[in-house]
Amino acid sequence: MTLPADPLHPLWATPIGVHQWAEAADANALLARAFSGMRATDPNAKAGALFYASADNLLNRIQIPEWQSLVRFIVDGLRQTVVLANQGAWPTAAPGMRIGIEGIWFQIANGGVHHDVHTHGNCSWSGVYCVQVDALPARESHPAFGLQNGITRFYGPHFNRLGGAHMDFGNAYMQQAHIDIEPIPGQLVIFPSWLPHQAMPYAGEQDRIIVSFNASIHSDTGTNQIQPYARS
Repeated sequence: MTLPADPLHPLWATPIGVHQWAEAADANALLARAFSGMRATDPNAKAGALFYASADNLLNRIQIPEWQSLVRFIVDGLRQTVVLANQGAWPTAAPGMRIGIEGIWFQIANGGVHHDVHTHGNCSWSGVYCVQVDALPARESHPAFGLQNGITRFYGPHFNRLGGAHMDFGNAYMQQAHIDIEPIPGQLVIFPSWLPHQAMPYAGEQDRIIVSFNASIHSDTGTNQIQPYARS
């Protein structure tokens, strides 16, 4: 690889896509009712539990137009994010792509429930769409969780280097190793599946309802691998 003439090479950036659904104001309330109804009729759901996750096979199980519109929005957001993230890695005339939704499910949480640090396997991109959550002032006023109430925290590649590492003024760029993204109804966050992340504890008047998914991206012609397009 030939590096540019610039004396500083900011390598290995981590791409995250953030998109806002224009139809969210009209669709989210109906989606929340549909998900709550599915939970209520699930024989495996525990009565009174603070957390519920559906099976990850919702792609074709839900037939209402609002769900189909949300799936189209997710696929479009994936396409935009993946194309932008692969600029310079794909050939100049990039091949067409097929997007495979490997799993899509909803989660309902409240009462301080959280999801510990994890990554997603068997996919290249993952994402989370916020359907319902308390407004920012109400979330931040919680006596126990405050500013972190219900956020998603992403840990960058530097994070694993911080344990026991020498820290001084010269590597200050490493010391902000995570980013917090607030839950905003209608917001879709798309991230590389290898990126460690966690859902911080949430408690509020409304349940926190999200849609999560995993996706794989395939070339629609030839090989899935990039080697044939490698350039020096």
